[in-house]
Amino acid sequence: MQASYVFRRLTALMILIVFLKRGDFKVFTRFELLDYQHIEFDRFDMRNNVAQLCVLEMNHEDPKSKLSVRPSDPRRLVVGNIHVLFNPKRGDIKLGQVRLFLEKAYQLSQEWGNIPVAIAGDLNSTPQSAIYDFIASADLDTQLHDRRQISGQSEVKPKKRSFRNRYAVSAAVSTSGSVPNVWSQEELQFATGGQASTHVQHQLKLHSAYSGVPGTHRTRDQRGEPLATTYHSRFLGTVDYIWHTKELVPVRVLETLPTDVLTRTCGLPSEKWGSDHLAIACELGFVND
Repeated sequence: MQASYVFRRLTALMILIVFLKRGDFKVFTRFELLDYQHIEFDRFDMRNNVAQLCVLEMNHEDPKSKLSVRPSDPRRLVVGNIHVLFNPKRGDIKLGQVRLFLEKAYQLSQEWGNIPVAIAGDLNSTPQSAIYDFIASADLDTQLHDRRQISGQSEVKPKKRSFRNRYAVSAAVSTSGSVPNVWSQEELQFATGGQASTHVQHQLKLHSAYSGVPGTHRTRDQRGEPLATTYHSRFLGTVDYIWHTKELVPVRVLETLPTDVLTRTCGLPSEKWGSDHLAIACELGFVND
C-alpha cells in the first residue's frame, strides 16, 4: 500500500492519508499518483492543522489483458483533503485555512492543464455557515459576519443530548447589535491572505457531492447535506463535506446514520464507533464519459 501523509503535531495525533493500491500482477491499480503537495498551516501562522493535495491519473489498462494502452486524453484530477481548526472563536483562521487550501487546489489544477478538482474534509463549519457559503459561491464579505460565528458553531454545552441541531447557529449577524463586528488587521490578514479588501474569494466553481444525489429526510437537510456527521458533548451536526468541480458528477454517495439511530449512541466515539465522525464517501464520474 502506497500512502501520502502528513502528521499534525499536537498532543492528540491526527493523520490525513490518501491511500493508493500499488499495482502488481494481482492488483489492478485504478489511479497513478502524478503529483503531491501538503500544507502545514503553522508555516503561515495559522495553527497546526494540515491539508494535502494529489494529482491522480486514471489507469486505463485492462487487468485481464497483457496490452497497455494509454489514451491520448488521459483522465486526471486533483484530489485534496483538509482538517480545519475547531475553535469557533477563530473564524479568521478557519476562513484563512479554507482560502489557502482552495487557492492551492486551483493552482495545482492549472499547472496540470485545468483538470477537475475533488476535495473533502472536516471543515468544522455547518451547512448554515458563511464558510460553507464561501465555498459554494466563491465570495465572502468579512464585514457582514462576526468572525466568532462565521463557522456556524457554538461552544455552548448541551444540557441534554437530543438532535435538534440547535448548537449550529447562523454565521450572519447584525452589525448594529450590542457586540461590535470588528476585524483587526491581523484577522483580515489571515482571512484574505493580505489582499487590500475585506472580501475573500476563490476561483474554483464547486458543487457539493451530497447535494447532487437525492436523499431522504431521515439523513439529509434541505440543502441535501447529511443531517449529522459528528456527535459529541458540544455539538451535533454536519461539518464534513465532499466538493467537486463541474467536470465531475456524483453518481452515488454513502448515506450517514439516521439521526434517531445516531442519538441512541449517546455520543461518539462509542464502543461500536471508534471515531467522533461518521464516514462520508461518494463515487464520481467524468461528465464527458
